[in-house]
Amino acid sequence: MSASAASAASAQAPLPVALLDGERTRTVVNGEQRIHVREWGDPARPAIVLLHGLRGYSGTWRNLARALADRFHLIAFDARGRGESGWDAARNYYTDAYVGDLEAVIAAFGLTRFTLIGHSMGGTTSYVYAAANPQRLDALVVEDITAGSSVSGAGFERIVAEMKALPTRFADWAEARAYWRKLRSNLPDSAIEERLWESMRTDADGSVIWRYDAEGIAATRVAPDPARVVDLWPVIAAIDVPTLVVRGGKSDFCNLASVEQLEAQNPMLRHATVDDASHYVHDDAPEEFLRLVERFLARIGVAAKQDQQA
Repeated sequence: MSASAASAASAQAPLPVALLDGERTRTVVNGEQRIHVREWGDPARPAIVLLHGLRGYSGTWRNLARALADRFHLIAFDARGRGESGWDAARNYYTDAYVGDLEAVIAAFGLTRFTLIGHSMGGTTSYVYAAANPQRLDALVVEDITAGSSVSGAGFERIVAEMKALPTRFADWAEARAYWRKLRSNLPDSAIEERLWESMRTDADGSVIWRYDAEGIAATRVAPDPARVVDLWPVIAAIDVPTLVVRGGKSDFCNLASVEQLEAQNPMLRHATVDDASHYVHDDAPEEFLRLVERFLARIGVAAKQDQQA
């Protein structure tokens, strides 16, 4: 490709992300909060609810859904302030609000038992929900977050710095692409394009802006209300649900010593490290992440349960 052709391609808007066969969407309302939900698979199958991270989106779980939708009913939603979900005028972007939205989605789908999978921020929500509702969960899978991750350490400092410096808009799609390429240099072009489509949109003046409440979310991450920050040490120690923590070997966020300390305290916990993955294990190593999830669910009998329902 010539330099001029490459420049023209860089300036183009991203192509829409192709929906999976059978992908459906619906809206769930929690008070004044509108929640955009995606689902895959047969509702008669065992359910898996999926929670994305701080700057994520529900579509981030499509690879997992593609592999599991023949055996499970997968449900993912855009957290408040992200994607197609409504923004919170009060900037209530804290764990208790996210748990409330999760409970609203669970009620809307009539779920009585399910597996919960959460990445990073979604992992915090998952820990808190699991500790309070062990009777509702078959299993818990948490990706690359543990006690202390969101309050100290290199990963915490990196994310706060990124949120402090978060641009509110970009001149064009070329500038937006360059931002994502610098932030996630290890990703293939296809994954960068997915993030552009899912996380950004064109404003009326032609500039590119976030598809989420960047200012509100950054404010609660950079300078949170201390009374609203969850101490995950007692939460995780109290979990009475079979739990797998999947961490990236190259992650600066999920401290191995903390994981192992909690694992020694709570026999319901086990962990696995994916050596070549960063904080985004399901992105960096999708096949390994899938294998770990499948083996864990089979070990605790969730796979047998779905066979019985087939």
